[in-house]
Amino acid sequence: MLTEQHIIVAVTTDNENMSKVAIVKGERGHDPVYRALDLIDYRRALEGHDRVLVKVNFITKKTWDTGATTDPMVVEAIIHRLKEIPVEVIVVESDATVTNATKAFEVTGMAEMCERNGVEWMNLRHVKDRVELKVPDYKTLKTFKVPRIVAESAIISAATMKTHSETQVTLGMKNQFGLLPDKMKGKYHLRGMHKVITDINKVLPPAVTVIDGFIAMEGRGPVGGDPVKMDTIIAGADVVATDATAARAMGFDPHRIPHIRMAHEEGLGEIDDIEIIGDGLDAVKRVFKRA
Repeated sequence: MLTEQHIIVAVTTDNENMSKVAIVKGERGHDPVYRALDLIDYRRALEGHDRVLVKVNFITKKTWDTGATTDPMVVEAIIHRLKEIPVEVIVVESDATVTNATKAFEVTGMAEMCERNGVEWMNLRHVKDRVELKVPDYKTLKTFKVPRIVAESAIISAATMKTHSETQVTLGMKNQFGLLPDKMKGKYHLRGMHKVITDINKVLPPAVTVIDGFIAMEGRGPVGGDPVKMDTIIAGADVVATDATAARAMGFDPHRIPHIRMAHEEGLGEIDDIEIIGDGLDAVKRVFKRA
């Protein structure tokens, strides 16, 4: 039986060590993802879990080269590293209001990549076994429902690096919004997306965040913006620190992005006390056009 103790999760950081975030500069391929994961000690972050859900971003059926969706190359590299642990791996997404995730898996090449690697992929909207999660000290969502498999698995947020017309950026924390199996997600937007994102991450924080910046998106994101060749992977076990670092790489002040700031204030992760490892912020920083 899934109890409240199992499904209400709090994230704490080690006061003696700042949250570590890896920034790796490199051409599209497996190696930059491997390097970023190894730098943050992904094995330790996933200890105690025998199943990992890799949450991709399919808000549209556009392919990775537009900067709108998660690159299958990034997910394949994550899968390769997870097979070394080993754990059961499932790649997941749910339908968006205007997007059929099942079709997006196929059109983007993600389904073919998963099948080639012997990994299941899943549209969470079609999973009927669901649980209701209670959000402690909630901002707007007292409870919300997700498939039971989501509540009982470790999650890797395989996010894209994009601007967003409503939330300024869409990175690791915003990507968790897609774990909600509802197709008609507009009702959540009406409740204030920054608060919704914070509430979801309070209960379902990713164990690891990998931000795909091989091709990012600036301008009218998260779908209609312009692709930007960043050749960048940003990864961390602290999603707040990872998002704050990615925001800075995009020329944003994370203190001015409400869901990142609120999550930090709620104790979900660091916004300033961050140890950047790898190639450093200056190697990748670029001021993105705003949405």
